[in-house]
Amino acid sequence: MAAARAGVPERGELPKYFQVKQKIDAVLDELGQGTPLPTEREFAERFGVSRMTVRQAIRELRLEGRVQRSGRSTVAAGPKLVQPLILASYTEGLRRQGRRPGRELVVFEQLAADEALAAGLRVEPGAPVFHLERLLFADDERVGLESTYLSAARFPALATDFDPRTSLYAYLRGLGVVLADADERIETVLASPREVQLVGTSPALPMLLLNRVTRDRDGLPVEHVRSLYRGDRFSFTAHLTAEES
Repeated sequence: MAAARAGVPERGELPKYFQVKQKIDAVLDELGQGTPLPTEREFAERFGVSRMTVRQAIRELRLEGRVQRSGRSTVAAGPKLVQPLILASYTEGLRRQGRRPGRELVVFEQLAADEALAAGLRVEPGAPVFHLERLLFADDERVGLESTYLSAARFPALATDFDPRTSLYAYLRGLGVVLADADERIETVLASPREVQLVGTSPALPMLLLNRVTRDRDGLPVEHVRSLYRGDRFSFTAHLTAEES
């Protein structure tokens, strides 16, 4: 068990690329955020391995968010953004971490709700629904893509009164809407070609997909949100309590 906890299989030795990965990880601890890594050739000579072995090690470190591409260089990445799983906006969550949130509008349209969306928002199939799609930024870095659906009948002035660069939750509070609870599902996915282009990530990079239906204090659905976050830049936390038996 001790060997397994250290990353060593119960039988056999650590793969060579994994040993190199651990050594590069130690180098990263000494580098500041945004500092370019030594080249693959330099790492290969330092550790006495092939460049292919170094490349595999760096590929895994990138998937884990320890390094990232910057132009033609691979640089040390900063710490992941930590979002608590609470009923709060993306804007509020980033500001708590001293980061600067940002949003860029991609799509703002009115469409007819299909059966699944209608069921989630408790409207009739075909009812008008606003779809708001926005890129998410943290300190000018693209980190996610968010699609929000709301009933057009309930929020008819959304298209004219809401600034999509700002917090939707703050806008809803201004209308007197009190958010009370939500159901949220989290899974890992690969981004579609369109999402890869918008977020500016690699098609091989795992993404965190969150689907949320938020309700007000009367139990009425307010929004259905599909949020896609870069797996190398985000982690989520939750406070758990014991269920009474």
